Amino acid sequence: HAVPAGKPAAPGKPGSRGLLGFAPVPTSTDDAFTVPPGYETQVLIPWGTPLSPRGPQWRKDGSNTAAEQEQQIGMNHDGMHFFPLGKGREGNRRGLLVLNHEYVDQELLFPDGPAEMTREKVAKALAAHGVSVVEVEERKGKWQVVESRYARKVTGTTPVEFSGPVKVTHPELRSNNAPMGTLNNCSHGVTPWGTYLTCEENWNGYFGTEDPSWSPTPEQARYGINAGGFGYRWHLADERFDVARNGNELNRFGWVVEIDPTNPKAKPVKRTALGRFKHEGCTVVESRGRVVAYSGDDQDGDYIYKFVGEGNWRTQRALGRSPLDHGTLYVARFEDDGRGTWLPLRFGTGPLTAGNGWKDQADVLIRTRQAADAVGATKMDRPEWIAVNPKNKDVYCTLTNGTGWPGEANPRTPNPYGHIIRWAEKGRDHTATTFTWDIFVLAGDPAYDSSVDLNEDNIFGSPDGLWFDDEGRLWIQTDISNSSQNLASRGYDNIANNAMLAADPRTGEIRRFLVGPRGCEITGVITTPDRRTMFVNVQHPGEASAAWGAPSPANPRAVSNWPDFDPQGRPRSATVVIRRTDGGIIGA
Repeated sequence: HAVPAGKPAAPGKPGSRGLLGFAPVPTSTDDAFTVPPGYETQVLIPWGTPLSPRGPQWRKDGSNTAAEQEQQIGMNHDGMHFFPLGKGREGNRRGLLVLNHEYVDQELLFPDGPAEMTREKVAKALAAHGVSVVEVEERKGKWQVVESRYARKVTGTTPVEFSGPVKVTHPELRSNNAPMGTLNNCSHGVTPWGTYLTCEENWNGYFGTEDPSWSPTPEQARYGINAGGFGYRWHLADERFDVARNGNELNRFGWVVEIDPTNPKAKPVKRTALGRFKHEGCTVVESRGRVVAYSGDDQDGDYIYKFVGEGNWRTQRALGRSPLDHGTLYVARFEDDGRGTWLPLRFGTGPLTAGNGWKDQADVLIRTRQAADAVGATKMDRPEWIAVNPKNKDVYCTLTNGTGWPGEANPRTPNPYGHIIRWAEKGRDHTATTFTWDIFVLAGDPAYDSSVDLNEDNIFGSPDGLWFDDEGRLWIQTDISNSSQNLASRGYDNIANNAMLAADPRTGEIRRFLVGPRGCEITGVITTPDRRTMFVNVQHPGEASAAWGAPSPANPRAVSNWPDFDPQGRPRSATVVIRRTDGGIIGA
């Protein structure tokens, strides 16, 4: 059962017997990708790589057109999965990499930067978003892209369908254009039937307007909609993103989107029963024959959710129904005594009634955040990735950082370093409505916070990516903001560049496994089935940094020049292949 609430698990000491068999990597401020002795790396599919070897080649000055970007790997790699093609040895050396592209850096995407916004620039940015499906194969010791009938892009303009309680015909989804696109694809999930779930996170930032008479409705404001957005300024060139002229378009985003990687002709489907919010990911497990999908809403003061499918998922599929369209969405409440409850977000239940202004279940799902507010869920310090321990079914969630919210589940006020919370569902049944919880680890630097029980081999901050391998190692990836990375004034100088660590939940031991280049986030991790090849994503190397400066059209290499180190090139997000030189299991 879970450790009593509020008692952190000890990080352990290097050398103790457990799952971790590598030497910890030191922190680093270098513009390099560093792994332990006995490991080797290979850069694979950086931004701009053609999906097909015969496709349009990358241009290092950023001058690829929107049409060419449609046929190339997108920008800012994030969540990722490896789908083996073949069984046994074949499945460990050939498969589909399916990966998200969260957003774009317009200073690097265009040769002349974003000062002038045009229709072509919006089209290229949309083409660099979404999901890439690419076939990769190991040949003569090197992984490479191969010609594939499965290769494709799902972008900001790909036709999509809506399924579940919220139909595309719903009045709140009626727009000036056909339903299309997925944006700000952060983490992901994988279903038991072999499909990929991509999750729309900070979609609100793409919308804006120049209309001085416009102001957000309370529903729009709850999702962070404002006239300026995140500064993309797409609304200047494409009315689709003008919130004053096409306000319902934004209601088509904030969903979990199902993609069949082996059927390029199948439309992506937005599964509305899973709720509308800033989905960081969607971790799917099976319990008592039913599907359960966990998801964090990545915003300071928002919530942790789970969806519990209705009935046996195999039966549902045999009847031609999606297991993700039928079930109940819950939101978590963490009590200070180490117990917790899943609160149903079901129309007609509790405060979610017509008398309180709720119209139906579709309304509850479109306004998921306000529904969670109404039922009294626990506000959290930016809930991000969720992972389930395959050995004992414990559930872990990264809380990246936050202002600090009332309750023991958020143990610091403010919380600049974040923490990882863990819970055990009652009876080890993921469909249960009660659980017990504890803090697995409090992140940070003991030089600045004496409550942190970490050392030079494992200090880290702002945990984000989270994944369990089949042996029970917990892989922890960090996303220190570039407003804090490497800065003593923010307490992040000793932690330095973003990193990935491995933890042994049985012993509490944590070790730093790799460190990324300057300005990047480490995100997305998966291995081949034999656990002897690992794929990890390096996102936004060279992004504007308070410590290192900012890229510009005149000097795109101001912060980083990884991975090409081309004097006339620019930094590129990429997947890194990691293997042991002796061919052993990664991390062991």
